[in-house]
Amino acid sequence: MEAVLTQAINRLESVLAGETLALREGRTFNVTETSNRKNQCLLELSRISRGLDPAAVTPNLKVRLNGLRERLDDNRHVLWLHMEAAGEITRLIARAISDAESDGTYGSAVTGVKRER
Repeated sequence: MEAVLTQAINRLESVLAGETLALREGRTFNVTETSNRKNQCLLELSRISRGLDPAAVTPNLKVRLNGLRERLDDNRHVLWLHMEAAGEITRLIARAISDAESDGTYGSAVTGVKRER
């Protein structure tokens, strides 16, 4: 069972490494495909681990699981940074559109009187 679990860990780590590297390098990749692959790997790990006795986990497997946790944390952090950056860009674009659509007649400092042009 440990060999099967190790193979599943290897597959998930490979998907995580590809996604994390692509995000760090700013490369485009198929987000849907990557998400599906991660979900499949996590489902596989979940199914395999159901039959695993925690008392029987070897030190080598503990090291592999800890390494997987670190890679998951790293991937989560890079994804969070990417989402924050995307949110900031979205806010900048929305602000630019709003500013471009405004003719300056109304604004947040308007006291209820329309300015003459």
